[in-house]
Amino acid sequence: MKLSQLLERLEYEVAAGDRETEITTLINDSRKVEKGSAFVCITGAVSDGHTYVQEVFEKGASAVIVEKEVEVPEGLTVIRVNDTRYALALMSAAYFGYPAEQLKIIGITGTKGKTTTAYMVKSILEGVGRRVGLIGTIEAIIGDQVIPASNTTPESYTIQNYFAQMVKAGCDSVVMEVSSQGLMLHRTAGIPFEIGIFTNLGEDHIGPNEHKDFEDYKRCKGLLFKQCRIGIANADDPWYEDVFKGATCKRETFGFKEGADLRAVNIEHISRPGYLGVKYRVTGGMDFDVEIDIPGEFSVYNSLTAIEVCRHFGVPSENIKSALKVAKVKGRIEMVKVSDEFTLMIDYAHNAMSLESLLHTLRDYHPERIVTVFGCGGNRSKTRRYEMGEVAGRLSDFTIITSDNPRFEEPQAIIDDIITGIERTDGEYISICDRKEAIKYAIANGRPGDVIILAGKGHETYQEIKGVKYDMDERILIQEVLEELK
Repeated sequence: MKLSQLLERLEYEVAAGDRETEITTLINDSRKVEKGSAFVCITGAVSDGHTYVQEVFEKGASAVIVEKEVEVPEGLTVIRVNDTRYALALMSAAYFGYPAEQLKIIGITGTKGKTTTAYMVKSILEGVGRRVGLIGTIEAIIGDQVIPASNTTPESYTIQNYFAQMVKAGCDSVVMEVSSQGLMLHRTAGIPFEIGIFTNLGEDHIGPNEHKDFEDYKRCKGLLFKQCRIGIANADDPWYEDVFKGATCKRETFGFKEGADLRAVNIEHISRPGYLGVKYRVTGGMDFDVEIDIPGEFSVYNSLTAIEVCRHFGVPSENIKSALKVAKVKGRIEMVKVSDEFTLMIDYAHNAMSLESLLHTLRDYHPERIVTVFGCGGNRSKTRRYEMGEVAGRLSDFTIITSDNPRFEEPQAIIDDIITGIERTDGEYISICDRKEAIKYAIANGRPGDVIILAGKGHETYQEIKGVKYDMDERILIQEVLEELK
């Protein structure tokens, strides 16, 4: 492949060499460069690809793509662009033969609800015979292949590689979670989204290495709606109009309020031994009754979104109803049977907004007590810790503060920050640094009618400490605890 083919949709300048040079691979990791590679110099949080120009040249790279001045070894082709992340996205699409153009792509953005909505959409569309790929927080699914995820929205090269594999596997559609970081860093640049979805917005991902402020967070979420054909939005969210400012897509809405294109009415909470669910009637663009085996109003919002998407694919209401009834997501209000007397669930709630939403939801089911077990991640905004502590103290009957992914911070220091927040309330709490011991305490002290929530880890099966990911699956910890308590 000639370099010029990779650059065909980009504005660029040939700073040195020949744009018709032959390219073997497209790379943005200097360790993977080989003879004939085109190396894209990405400026990251940890390292800057521009510092590796000499090294990749010595490894045999034919060309480098830069956004800064670099010292050019003789015989190396240098292409200058305004933004190398944007260039990587468009070059990756070209490298894989523009696979996105052979797929109907549904992108979901929002602070919470992305993952559950993605699985609901996938479940419904597969129920009518479509072949649906998925890219999200938990995993990428390509036909029968499941690839664990490290980012909600992977790097652009990986996304295009997945699209190409999906086309090869016979997929005709893709549902993907689109993070604000992914939009900000151009990971989704050049993707022709058929449908873009906005679930909701809360103050999250603001801090070092994330978004500088809430305005930037909103702006980045809104980028999806300048890149899709149809935009579907939660009309009940107070930031909906801000996010859609400057949107170029056709706009549709869902929600509880009058005026939404698709509405949920007559919402009922269903509670029986070992079961929490919700039912409602959908009106507007479609008209039928829905029951979901996941509790709470946010489950109504997630399912409304899925219904509105699938309406565009012509899915009959009976198929939608049956698919929603069985849709489940690992680590999203995942019930784990431990007792006939109380309920235990695992949930990914890892910020104040999602924890507050979950706890309010569970209050609607009138448990005897809500017991919340949670920690906060290290090397993230301290504000999140104070806020989560305050929410847990205010809305739980008892809180067990423990460790999450401390990363490069001391677990006890993170716990102390959470305690600062919880002590703004009258909430009772205890701190147990070891997560397994915290879970053991919760189960051993469970009372009839309790709902115990293990919050924050959800689908994750590891704990990250000082740069190393250690195996830690809460489902396994629960089984070990039950054996020990026998």
